[in-house]
Amino acid sequence: MFSLFNKKKSIVDLKDYEILSLAICALEEDLKYYDNYVSNFILDYPETSKLFKKMSNTKNEFRLKLINLYKKKFSHIMNISDTNQISNFYKRKPFWLVKFNSIEEVRSEVLKIENISADYFYIAAKNSKDIGCRHLLGDLAKITRDLRDKANVILAKIENTKSAKDEIVKDKRQFILTWVQPGLAGLMDGSVSTLAPIFATAFATKDSHTTLLVGLAASIGAGISMGFTEAVHDDGVISGRGSPVKRGFASGVMTTIGGLGHALPYLITDFYIATVIAMFFVIVELWAIAWIQAKYMKIKFTKAVFQVVFGGSLVLGAGILIGGG
Repeated sequence: MFSLFNKKKSIVDLKDYEILSLAICALEEDLKYYDNYVSNFILDYPETSKLFKKMSNTKNEFRLKLINLYKKKFSHIMNISDTNQISNFYKRKPFWLVKFNSIEEVRSEVLKIENISADYFYIAAKNSKDIGCRHLLGDLAKITRDLRDKANVILAKIENTKSAKDEIVKDKRQFILTWVQPGLAGLMDGSVSTLAPIFATAFATKDSHTTLLVGLAASIGAGISMGFTEAVHDDGVISGRGSPVKRGFASGVMTTIGGLGHALPYLITDFYIATVIAMFFVIVELWAIAWIQAKYMKIKFTKAVFQVVFGGSLVLGAGILIGGG
């Protein structure tokens, strides 16, 4: 019974006044996103913030036109107050998720919103059998395509300015300082430093269960230690490395992952099979570290491979020798 009262409507079944209400709601939700972008980026990325402000103003102009049209043709009460009332209506990514993206990705997200909106109303118009509904949906599709084109023009003008290009460079550098460097340090520590205790235990006991316990303790303990150290040793104000919480999270999680990669294979009771799989994961981890160094830290890949594999081999060899002795 409850589901009957909460049944969502399909866009093709909407009346003209409902379609117009839906369009106004969609524009208002977009406005909320753009205004959040303006507030979020105004200090660190003023050029990008200007882009979002222009988009917000443009959308608001269209919103006012639709509201005036609605009042003229229908009434002063909107029938639909939320896009969630419509089944299969396009969904935007949560703002909290989008704002953690790079500036380039956020700008692309803005255009994606306009593209999805334009395409949705165009398809709805094409599928509608009611001529009045089809006409109105076609008008809305044209309006949203106009918005998309204006967004492209504004974005192109903004991106060609030196200050906007500098913002992208700054954002990439900040991403490396806040996420990549701490995460890479954690992955290296978790992958390399845990090799000795895990494989020493493995070859000393020949017991998968004991090795697993030591591996879990070493990985989780190292993750907590690295994460806490990264978070408290530098608040990021003087160094410009960004939020200590983000850096601590990146370092702690990647440290734990690095250790668990060659600890979890010991869930397998057969010691020799588990050890072969664990060594395979060690190779994968070391190559992943070299790839990250080459991609983000601009270290030559062959040099990164040699450094990481050589260092990891020394630690692995030490663990096997100690455990085997």
